[in-house]
Amino acid sequence: MTLYRYDTEDVQDVQELNAPRRANAHLLWSHPAHFIALGAGSGLSPIAPGTVGTLWGWVSFAILQSKFGFGPQADLAWAGLLTVSWFVGWWACTHTACSMRVADPGAVVWDEIWAIWLVLWMVSPMDWKGQLLAVVAFRVFDALKPGPVRWADQLFKLKRGQSIGWAQGLGIMFDDVVAALCTLLLLAAAVALRQGGVGVSLLP
Repeated sequence: MTLYRYDTEDVQDVQELNAPRRANAHLLWSHPAHFIALGAGSGLSPIAPGTVGTLWGWVSFAILQSKFGFGPQADLAWAGLLTVSWFVGWWACTHTACSMRVADPGAVVWDEIWAIWLVLWMVSPMDWKGQLLAVVAFRVFDALKPGPVRWADQLFKLKRGQSIGWAQGLGIMFDDVVAALCTLLLLAAAVALRQGGVGVSLLP
């Protein structure tokens, strides 16, 4: 009986070791990668963490834009920031997914933050109404995952017997990039219909 009880407890310990880890404040502050991937805590929202992360991305974009300003120098700064933060985000998303033992955790929102930065930079300068439309359009593409976004989401899915690794971290980021590109195409079509330029408001 003693031997059987020991084996059962051992199996339970292994199951607990492999069980998914909850996203909480302790996880957030336990490693810089977690802080980045969880969007400075925005991903801990119990309701719609992807939307909350996107809104935090919008707020942080506005703060950064006020520092960068507009023009060639600002574009260079944004291009550099987006390039570096892509690779940093890939690392952070991979590390956090491994730590949580989930291939694509809902609490990981760096992908939404990076993607909305890309969208808002590409459509700048634009008033807040146009930015709101961009944010809403991005969330629709990201949440509903039509056509190409669904394809991108499935491309790096974890296969049976496979360990979570760099491919899954890339997958977390990649479908949001495709959602961002779809958003930009939609906004470009809206601008074309209004026969305006990229600097005009998309809404009256």
